[in-house]
Amino acid sequence: MTSPAVRAVNLAEMLSQTARRLPDATAVVHGSVRWTWRELNEGADRVSAALRRTGVRTGDCVLLHARNHPEYIQSLYGIWRAGAAVAPTNVRLTPADVAVIADVCRPVAMIASAGTGDHVAAVRETTGLASGVLWIDGDGGPDAVADLPPAAGGEAGNAIVEVGAHAWYFFTSGTSGAPKAAILTHDQLGFVTTNHAADLMPGLSESDVSLAVAPLSHGAGVHLLPQVARGAPTVIPTSSRLHAEEVWGLVEQERVTNMFTVPTILTTLTDDPAVEKFDHSSLRHIIYAGAPMLNADRDRALEVLGPVLVQYYGLGEVTGNITVLPPVEHRRPQPDDVEIGTCGRPRTGMQIAILDDAGVELGPGEIGEICVAGPAVCAGYLANETATATAFEGGWFHTGDIGTLDEHGYLYITGRASDMYISGGSNVHPRDIEEKLAAHPAVAEVAVLGMPHPKWGEIGVAVWVSQPGAETDSAELLGWLEPKLARYKLPKYCIRWSELPKSGYGKIVKRTIRDKLISSGWAPSN
Repeated sequence: MTSPAVRAVNLAEMLSQTARRLPDATAVVHGSVRWTWRELNEGADRVSAALRRTGVRTGDCVLLHARNHPEYIQSLYGIWRAGAAVAPTNVRLTPADVAVIADVCRPVAMIASAGTGDHVAAVRETTGLASGVLWIDGDGGPDAVADLPPAAGGEAGNAIVEVGAHAWYFFTSGTSGAPKAAILTHDQLGFVTTNHAADLMPGLSESDVSLAVAPLSHGAGVHLLPQVARGAPTVIPTSSRLHAEEVWGLVEQERVTNMFTVPTILTTLTDDPAVEKFDHSSLRHIIYAGAPMLNADRDRALEVLGPVLVQYYGLGEVTGNITVLPPVEHRRPQPDDVEIGTCGRPRTGMQIAILDDAGVELGPGEIGEICVAGPAVCAGYLANETATATAFEGGWFHTGDIGTLDEHGYLYITGRASDMYISGGSNVHPRDIEEKLAAHPAVAEVAVLGMPHPKWGEIGVAVWVSQPGAETDSAELLGWLEPKLARYKLPKYCIRWSELPKSGYGKIVKRTIRDKLISSGWAPSN
């Protein structure tokens, strides 16, 4: 018996519904621009119609390479309205990086920010893309999103999509190897939208206001979905880079109630003197994710902002939906034998298991790989059956992270499997070492990694950045750290840098640190 096709809800339907319900309410704010939901919806119609005229059909891919801008949101929903899958790329990537991504997802059209002509050329060279390029925030002309003609007749409707239809190719950040595209579907992202609204921002409605401080090409774009579904306007800063004074000024001016960020951005914002200049009492939820937040940075943010922090843990492949730690649980005591705070409890409708190397589920307090199941998990990797089979071995999605669950079901991440190194036969997970070093008042940022050693196989190297005006050195740091760690965990070297390399999404990139150490000629002295 052949299974019937089952219709899914096109993600663009959420915009259609909000525009019908709140046509004249504010949808997007960007400098002097204040679009209503009607205007945003009509803009998505124009993008959808333009894509269809260039030959984009349901199931095709459109690559979106652009800065945060109102026309970005217009384009995102226009792509879905046309029935295509979007492949967003971080605007800070090089043309070569974007070309690699295009080679995986094979777009038939592209939408790009003005000034990224080299990226468009690289995509064209890689894929043979001859036309179908629209420009965001351009200087006008027939290919500028702002000047697209109105949709005519049947061009405006949301394309029919079925359960399992591809909606978003969520690329890994590329910090640990070649990028892979996790397939996010319309029905899966519908669940994620509901789950984000319920677990991260309870009570989210049109009376809320969201501030976009991270690239919409990644987690902040997923955070946008519940805002659109609930009718909460999104405020986009005008600065091309993070500017704390502008951020806190917008929080006060627009009475912002929620924003999504990553730990490095949150720490930058709370450490800046501007946080004391503006009223941020409207904030109810500051959601942070993307990387573990050091306890010292978390405590500083709580001190400055109050009980508004919401942590979630989740990979792009699980669209952030693994755990949640709401504001009231940020001071939750940790077990005596665990030195790192919890990242929360399982998200609604999701399940977590800790598995050993043989795939056997472990009990509370035992350490193994964090694996997950549930409707937020991606549908596999695009055109990569080997990676898909590995990730879903045994039926669970394998995160590659190491951790433990307590008896109440709260998760503690102890490290990344790829970060672990073996020194003298002992496994060392850097996270605990980084936490302790970050607690030193002179340390602003730190990354610990294993480097090759002729005798021990690998040794720990801590690369750190000092707080402004701090008076200490690497020898003092090692001496301070020694009584706090088992001897085999102690880094053999502490190296001071002016800054740590980060990805376009704000994550410290250990692979780049390792490459820089090697290229500079670093080698152990004994």
